[in-house]
Amino acid sequence: MNRILVAATAVGLFTMPAFAEISDGIVKIGILNDQSGVYSDFGGKNSYEAALMAVEDFGGTVLDAPIEVVTADHQNKADIASNIARQWYDTEQVDSIMELTTSSVALAVQALSREKGKITMTTGAATTELTGAQCSPYGFHWAYDTHALAVGTGGALVKEGGDSWFFLTADYAFGYSLEEQTSAFVTENGGTVTGSVRHPLASTDFSSFLLQAQSSGAKVIGLANAGADTQNAIKQAAEFGITQGGQKLAALLFTLADVHGLGAEAAQGLNLTESFYWKRDAASEEFGRRFMERTGSMPNMIHAGTYSTVMSYLKAIEAAGTDETEAVAAKLHELPVNDVFAQGGKVGPNGRLIKDVYLMEVKAPADITEDWDYYNVLATIPGDQAFLDPAESGCPLVTQ
Repeated sequence: MNRILVAATAVGLFTMPAFAEISDGIVKIGILNDQSGVYSDFGGKNSYEAALMAVEDFGGTVLDAPIEVVTADHQNKADIASNIARQWYDTEQVDSIMELTTSSVALAVQALSREKGKITMTTGAATTELTGAQCSPYGFHWAYDTHALAVGTGGALVKEGGDSWFFLTADYAFGYSLEEQTSAFVTENGGTVTGSVRHPLASTDFSSFLLQAQSSGAKVIGLANAGADTQNAIKQAAEFGITQGGQKLAALLFTLADVHGLGAEAAQGLNLTESFYWKRDAASEEFGRRFMERTGSMPNMIHAGTYSTVMSYLKAIEAAGTDETEAVAAKLHELPVNDVFAQGGKVGPNGRLIKDVYLMEVKAPADITEDWDYYNVLATIPGDQAFLDPAESGCPLVTQ
């Protein structure tokens, strides 16, 4: 019997699979976001498709281990998101969670993941707290944040004479952060903030909020919200004749998917900031058209950013020779990011991806040559200007 056991052990050693460096023999990535609420077009199921594209483009395996992508709807609730994340980590062997639309969700899941020693890569949430006071050695923030939006959209309007602002703000962490960042930028450049009003997430009636903004007399009404909330606010502002009266709307977080949902007629002339546009160059267009074939829509910065996070994570595993968290996180900090989303991107010590972002203007309907061709790129904002200096972010990792 002893001889049989020794022989069996020897056979096991010689037939051990090549992916022994991979825990559980598989790399499993979770895409956790809003798939049924106000941000379902913002990221949603199309972010899952972007993740699948990245896995396929990578080759389907890493270090000879298969790659699996799972997904779930967190319904924009931090407690639901945390429960899903805990289950994924504890019973389903998920190695990393990505996308994480909604700032409250992203902060909760990043905190849990830090406790569990797991990597998160956020594309869907905006708050700078993710790389600031609530940063994690295993947390990465990829597509955009409130500072970049404030520099982009807010900066353009102040320079054009929009020097008085009133904010219509979503009543949760993302809205507060976006209002705070943009307000600081406005006042630093000689402008004033006349006031603000907060609305619940997933509001359908913005009439009282818009009347307060209209009566403020501010030149610019900053919409510190996103998704369907921004679309509804813009539609109802038109009904009140706000823009016809001379006030300008600033959609502080608005993406290609939102423009398409609103329609070019209603969205024309809006200024907004994105970190990706499918017609920016040949590589972006090739990716966009492949994405369109799969989903029926063109990618926004959340979708392209999710593709990039998955690719970067897999490249880091390959470079580290393992999926062990500390080693992979070190490689994510070390490796440059060069893909369809970012060229010459680099990750700061606080986990913030530094890359260029773009100031856009929505074209007039007569200037649109094909469906989804909505933007004129007005300016490229270098990453070191768009994103907060890591040394000033408040993240303790920077000073370690």
